[in-house]
Amino acid sequence: MLSDTLMDPKSPLARLLDHLQAPFALASRVYVSWVFLKSGYLKLSDWEQTVALFEYEYRVPLLSPQLAAIAGTAGELVFPTLLMLGLFGRISALGLQAVNALAVISYAHVLFQEGFAAAIGQHYLWGYILLVLTVYGPGAWSLDHQLRRRRKNSSDT
Repeated sequence: MLSDTLMDPKSPLARLLDHLQAPFALASRVYVSWVFLKSGYLKLSDWEQTVALFEYEYRVPLLSPQLAAIAGTAGELVFPTLLMLGLFGRISALGLQAVNALAVISYAHVLFQEGFAAAIGQHYLWGYILLVLTVYGPGAWSLDHQLRRRRKNSSDT
């Protein structure tokens, strides 16, 4: 039975799935990071337009449009870079989760209108991927994992 095969950690299928964890985590990190890196790059490439968007279109609570533009752009460049590398992976995923949530909050007047189900669905998908990375960590193919192994090896000697 398939459930018995998956429950037995020594079964070939379970071992195969175990081996897929690291590349799956890496693919997830790269996918979600790329989305936000592109957005951050676009903001940097036309800064006047970015500030205008934060002044007239995005409704970021508690921050001036200029400060919101700086914070949003920084978040879309710093967190995904760290997440892609798997450096401070859980913190980076959590930070990017905050950027994603703030994007939804500040653009809710558009995203929750009829006809924007796919757009809000993308934010839900990114949020889910980031939640998985926050809970499970960046995986074995990450700088966090490599640094943890080095620390363990140096403390063992």
